[in-house]
Amino acid sequence: MDTPLSLEDALASFRTLWSPRVVTRVNDYDVRIAKVHGEHLWHTHEDTDEFFLVLDGTLHIGLREPAGERTVRLDRGEVFTVPRGTEHRPYAPAPTSILMFEPTGTVSVGDRHEAIPDHVDATTGHPLEPRTGP
Repeated sequence: MDTPLSLEDALASFRTLWSPRVVTRVNDYDVRIAKVHGEHLWHTHEDTDEFFLVLDGTLHIGLREPAGERTVRLDRGEVFTVPRGTEHRPYAPAPTSILMFEPTGTVSVGDRHEAIPDHVDATTGHPLEPRTGP
C-alpha cells in the first residue's frame, strides 16, 4: 500500500456480513475489517491470538475458558485479544464494524469449529475491491 486508506471508504465498499476484507499487511500479519451482525460460530485458533477493535457498534465475544464461560463486551474504540487455543464466538446485537489483526492465512472460522452457517464466510480474507460510483 503506497497511499493512505480511509477505513470509512473501505467499509463502504462492501455489504457482506462476516466476510473480512484485508486492508493492509504488516510483516506477516493481515489487518482485516468486517461488518458483522448476529452470531458467528464457536471456533478456536490453535496457534494464534486474535485481536479485535470495534470501529462502530458493539461486539460481544463469548469465551469458553478453563474457569467456565464468560462474555466480553466491546464498544466503539475498545480492543480485546482472544488468546490462542481459546474457544470463542463473536456476536453483534446490531450492525457493527470491526478491525482484526492476525497472521496472514488465518481462516476466519479457526482450526476447530462447529458447523459453518450459511451467513458466515470461511475465508482467509478477501481483497478490497475498488469502489465505483459516488
